[in-house]
Amino acid sequence: MIYTDTRDKSVKVDFKTAVMSGMNQKTGGLYIPESFPKLQDSLLNKDPAPSFRDIAFNMAKPYVEGEIPDDELALIIQDAYPFSPKIAPLDAISYVLELFHGPTCAFKDFGARFMARTMSYLNRGEEPLHILVATSGDTGSAVGSAFHGVEGIDVTILYPEGKISLIQEKQLSTFTGNVRALKVKGTFDDCQKLVKTAFTDPKLRKKLRLSSANSINISRLLPQSFYYMYASLVVRNRCAMDNKIHDPAIIMVVPSGNFGNLTSGLIAREMGAPISGFVAATNTNKTIPDWIASGDYVPRASVETYANAMDVGAPSNYERIQAMYSLDEVRKMFASYWLDNDGIIKAIDNCHTKTGYIIDPHGAIGYQAWNDIRTSAMVDLIDGKKNDPANPGLTPNIPDWGIKVVNKKAVGIILETASPAKFSSTVVEAIGKEPPIPSRLEEVMRLPDKAIPMENDYEKFKKWLLNNL
Repeated sequence: MIYTDTRDKSVKVDFKTAVMSGMNQKTGGLYIPESFPKLQDSLLNKDPAPSFRDIAFNMAKPYVEGEIPDDELALIIQDAYPFSPKIAPLDAISYVLELFHGPTCAFKDFGARFMARTMSYLNRGEEPLHILVATSGDTGSAVGSAFHGVEGIDVTILYPEGKISLIQEKQLSTFTGNVRALKVKGTFDDCQKLVKTAFTDPKLRKKLRLSSANSINISRLLPQSFYYMYASLVVRNRCAMDNKIHDPAIIMVVPSGNFGNLTSGLIAREMGAPISGFVAATNTNKTIPDWIASGDYVPRASVETYANAMDVGAPSNYERIQAMYSLDEVRKMFASYWLDNDGIIKAIDNCHTKTGYIIDPHGAIGYQAWNDIRTSAMVDLIDGKKNDPANPGLTPNIPDWGIKVVNKKAVGIILETASPAKFSSTVVEAIGKEPPIPSRLEEVMRLPDKAIPMENDYEKFKKWLLNNL
């Protein structure tokens, strides 16, 4: 597979180059595959649907062909995924895709564990590799967990001090050995800027082999497409029993911050997943909904919200979406929706009251988006009653699949990206009781903090890297 650059289509690199460099240091662009091969019909049409690991192997294979042998890829998949996504029906046409059953209780385990094992294989016999990663919540702990103890690779995680939940911070600040965390006096966007500046600093890169583990790295993005394919195939096959809808329009409702997760869904769709479209569901950091509504992409400083993993004002993966599709094509596929903090609290409560399901703040935005769209918001939009995009709710864009929602021919899959236990205080505020806490989260709360304070200053950050790596 050949990979090209979002900023320079003349760039042609192999999988190893794309993965180990993270992004193109010359242009600052992100790597994307030159093509997206379709899965074979025998897999797409299998009933019951293939297992998650079978899907993962078959989807990954063309992207690593000629660089990772099939037997090694099979071992990578087996080692990366001792867990699977789970699908929980809320009602006849609504499903929750639970992505928090990995070691750090967040969806990023799916991408990070594949990436760590892939990098370890590709780095055999090479000099040490230094991973830099900015996190707005769950990325860092997933990456740290995935790489902890991996020989020849170390990880430095940057997170915004005081702007993530207590459990999220504990998961970041307690690593030892080849993984360490820097708590930055600033926002996630500040952390991300420090990392991106390091990647494009030629003097620094002459001294250190750097790579990324954010969704800017293609080896994080590709494996997240696996669960979109899996969920869409499972739900399509269930519909004959659950709702009697023949050939349903499957809508993936995606809590979105840096938009890497949603981009992974686009990859799955390109590879043949029976996905009709997407809802980009976000918080007050509504850069992408505003772009879809107005046509103008205007990055801005991030705003702190209860759904902190989506507190991203300048989403990196906008570049990939723009490189893959025109704005008109995006508008045909996407609905967009956003909520403020009051809306998030109400959404958690609404979900629990109506279904009994305890959902986290990020998934709650997805739940409320789908609930509004399936009941009245899409009907109103098609009838010409447009919500002001400055106000929370569905933004004024009608995707091609909107009429299928109105005609009761659609089902929604809401991505639940993290365990609600990671946002316990917000959940308690919403529903008045604690969510169950997995034992692996209880254990990490007892560990000592080891995070290193860092100013929001690139030269100080660079000096620290040179002195400590």
